[in-house]
Amino acid sequence: MNSLLLAEEAAKPVPEISGKVYPSKPGPWGNLFYYYIYLEAPADFVNRFPMPNSVTRWSFPGSSVSDLKKLFTKAGLAQALQDYLLDGDRLLNEDGILTVFPPLPDLEALTQEQRSVIYSELGRHVINPYHHEPVLIHGGDIEDWLKGSRLRDELRESIKRMTYMRGNQLAFSDLAAVLNYTSSAEEAGDFFKTITRMRTMIVRLQLSEDDDLEALAGYWTGRHRYKDILPILSSVAETEEVAMIDVVHLLPSMARRYLYTYPPVDLAMNGRMPDCHWTSLNFFNHWARQYYLDTRLAASAILQDYEEVKGAYEFGDVLMFMDGDSGNAIHSCVYVADDIVFTKNGENMVAPWLLMKLEDVRKVYFHANPGRVDGYRLKRRE
Repeated sequence: MNSLLLAEEAAKPVPEISGKVYPSKPGPWGNLFYYYIYLEAPADFVNRFPMPNSVTRWSFPGSSVSDLKKLFTKAGLAQALQDYLLDGDRLLNEDGILTVFPPLPDLEALTQEQRSVIYSELGRHVINPYHHEPVLIHGGDIEDWLKGSRLRDELRESIKRMTYMRGNQLAFSDLAAVLNYTSSAEEAGDFFKTITRMRTMIVRLQLSEDDDLEALAGYWTGRHRYKDILPILSSVAETEEVAMIDVVHLLPSMARRYLYTYPPVDLAMNGRMPDCHWTSLNFFNHWARQYYLDTRLAASAILQDYEEVKGAYEFGDVLMFMDGDSGNAIHSCVYVADDIVFTKNGENMVAPWLLMKLEDVRKVYFHANPGRVDGYRLKRRE
């Protein structure tokens, strides 16, 4: 390897993985340290969701056979496989939707690049649920993501072979295919439970008597928008051999209550499960305002109660992810510190409340186009 390639390799960022502690950048939030853990949905949650059929289907609404030929050629599929998939006796054409059924050996043999091309098209349509909303492996380290799971090596290797890049994010969509390799209903359940894994962060604030505790209290209360946390900061700073406090103790009560948990079933009594906007707009509230489940009322609250932020973000600022094509808000989360946000990525029951890097959230929602992030700060109440 020549010196130029060696320099390029050295310049590549080293992925952050679980099991290591990392320092945050310094700022008004103080000295933060964080490490990663993986959450996995409880078994009773997983059991509420039906297992997919073990036969893989690729459905293309509004496409013609000619369109599929172009797509498969672009992906670099062998001509023999294209002929097999598009054979009239195997091709299902129903209600304007063309569906093909890739054989398991050929499906498993696809390269990562071929999956990226085909699955990008499949992901445009909700009729392909696991391509439209694939399993995302934050950090891009499949070994780290699978670490600690109970899956056999054969299942682990199958998952690894079938990952692909969705924009800048490593993804997995072939749940149906891997189910063919499970040996029992129990193992199928373990597999389904494993793919609910979500990476999140444990964040701790380091304190000492030399810190400006009043300034820190001002930051971590959103300029005193909720409870005074100076007493707990002072107590930790003054206690011998106690140098850190978990940031979860510095969050407002509702965020503190839900962080690292999955939505309780009783929240579904409101007709919808909590989503990102409900989460963001209720951040400083002691009791959740359920009308934020109405997208129209959530948008109205942003316009009425918040002001746009052009400069540096502060604790509690709502970050709106604006789609690059439509200009609509496709996600929101809450800024915590450095590049760490409080977020709920999805409305369903297996989408927990998390602390994540802002860049990782960008990869989830801006995989197809860059979009933009707009910041909003809650107005001071007179």
